[in-house]
Amino acid sequence: MKYMQLGERGPRVSTMGFGAWAIGGMNWGKTDDEVSLRALHQALDQGVTLIDTADVYGFGHSEELIARVIKERGKNNVVIASKAGNDFYNASADDDEGYGAIKQTYSKEYLVFAVEKSLQRLNLETLDILQLHSPDIKHLEKDEPWAALSTLKRDGKIQHAGLSIQSFKETEQAHLLDLHADLLDAIQVRYNLLEREAEKVLFPKALKYGIGVIVRIPLLFGLLTGKFSTQSTFDEDDHRQMNLSKEKLNNYFNQLEKCQPLFDHFSDQSMARVSLRFCISHPACHTAIPGAKTKTQVEENSSSSDLGPIPEDLLKSLIADSEDESAV
Repeated sequence: MKYMQLGERGPRVSTMGFGAWAIGGMNWGKTDDEVSLRALHQALDQGVTLIDTADVYGFGHSEELIARVIKERGKNNVVIASKAGNDFYNASADDDEGYGAIKQTYSKEYLVFAVEKSLQRLNLETLDILQLHSPDIKHLEKDEPWAALSTLKRDGKIQHAGLSIQSFKETEQAHLLDLHADLLDAIQVRYNLLEREAEKVLFPKALKYGIGVIVRIPLLFGLLTGKFSTQSTFDEDDHRQMNLSKEKLNNYFNQLEKCQPLFDHFSDQSMARVSLRFCISHPACHTAIPGAKTKTQVEENSSSSDLGPIPEDLLKSLIADSEDESAV
């Protein structure tokens, strides 16, 4: 496992982390807590030091599982990044848009409350990183969420402040780095071989301000493992029913053809490993957080770190860059 500092002010982290959405037990089909716990232990055994979760994952259950592993092994150098703002405490069935009863709440009072609840579940006194959880821009144009981050940092409830950029809003929300560069230590970004909008405006700003970048959805919900086809289907309680619908799968597979020269070049490596290596190849990107539900998935994901980034000149020669609209 390789490690690097998360931007100029963030903690030192493994270049492959553990994405803990799926183990929460909601939105990803059937899960088994004992299997999930073994996956978390395997991640730590492999040298993973960054675990990314959110209070809303399983409505607290993901954080509770992480707490069980930390209690058993000790926190040591493990960096726990959580998120808040997707309010499941006060939401109703009318707020359910496919992920459970959730509504966006970014008042200072709520965010301070949510962090306290996360700390209780995790059995911690401070969070290494707190990220605002992919808010609509209307919330981020107000002072309250930023005041909450400042207060939580000042009071020692969080060590580092972050923002999870809303999916497909990478350019629209990039100006927030200009406005809050002094407060933001890290951002989390949707980025993978088929979704590269962040390269255009967001990544250059992150580099300019020394803000760390955590890459989420690096395997595009599993599509970039090579295990799906245009005929793949998902259970009713799996969000991929929406996010990898038949129409979206067809579109993604059409784009994927352009990446075949890259996979052919690394024919001795799995599609997943090559895809993950891509996600830590841009100079703005420090770590990726592929999700995993099993030890086997963790082993493959983690091994990508040692293989390291793919050289920039090789990437340019094998696949189109983000300025080519057909590649985005």
